[in-house]
Amino acid sequence: MISNRWIEQRQGLWQRLDALLVQTEQSGLKSLSGDELRELGLLYRQVAQDLSAVRADRGSRTQEEYLNLLLARAHNRVYSGRKLEPRQIVRFFAVEYPRIFRSMFPYVAASVAIFLAGAALGTLLSVARPMFQRMILGPAMVASIEKREMWTHSLVSMKPQASTGIMTNNIGVAFATFAGGITAGLWTLYELFFNGMELGVVSTACAQARMALDLWSFVAAHGALELPSICIAGAAGLRIATGMLFPGIHKRRDSLARASVEAIRLLAGTVPLLMIAGTLEAFLSPSGAPIAVKFLTGAVLFLGLGLWLTSGRSTEHRAPGSVTTTTGALAPSLQDTH
Repeated sequence: MISNRWIEQRQGLWQRLDALLVQTEQSGLKSLSGDELRELGLLYRQVAQDLSAVRADRGSRTQEEYLNLLLARAHNRVYSGRKLEPRQIVRFFAVEYPRIFRSMFPYVAASVAIFLAGAALGTLLSVARPMFQRMILGPAMVASIEKREMWTHSLVSMKPQASTGIMTNNIGVAFATFAGGITAGLWTLYELFFNGMELGVVSTACAQARMALDLWSFVAAHGALELPSICIAGAAGLRIATGMLFPGIHKRRDSLARASVEAIRLLAGTVPLLMIAGTLEAFLSPSGAPIAVKFLTGAVLFLGLGLWLTSGRSTEHRAPGSVTTTTGALAPSLQDTH
């Protein structure tokens, strides 16, 4: 159990690290002398070890939250000037990202629920009010569905250009959903709900025109990655909103900074997913490939996504001397700070 005496002895180190961070935040790392830079790295490691000790005591949650935030700030400074290496990128996606996703799962679940609520309302309104369906889809798409023709045939003849455009659009939607968190989550809620509603409306319209198989065989391959990515981006936006609205014991600025770090790391995992989805949406989804191939591709991708996001559970027990901060990075050695 952590004693008050131990906390009093360590608080001087924590306050010194905070003072160095304030200096770098105001004047940059160049304002620190060589000795202060080395001290920053040493304090980072010592405070990370303190966090490990605090985590073992369930009665020290306040200190744990404070040290988590302190280390998140320090991590951004310690690594801000380092060149990003390929192995770090590989490690982030292979090891760290699944942990980040699982730690944020309540936000992901909320995001999925909002999306599905929009889809359910879109379905109900389409059945009850046909004019609502026309208003959402627009005259061109409605005319195409009435002719029982998919509106996606034009993608086949312009695959490279379509792929780039689709990727850009999908990433733009994801980033808009994420950035909406800064509006206290209102825009994030709108993006999630409206995208879900659009899916509900178009799926209902296609079902009524006996085109459900055409629609879902088109969506299956790329949708297995695109739809989860939108929901993950929404979860990142919701995390920013909660950091802004519910700062708890922290200053609102610090709470928002912490939430932003976590949200950005969660969002980062969607970029490669959306790139793959955009390629599939341009090349495979509208093609004349067998329907079974499209559904099988979607099933394999969705299963692979699930396995990736749930991987590494057995390695999440921290080894002695290694500490993971809220930013997911291991505490660096002294040499890393030179």
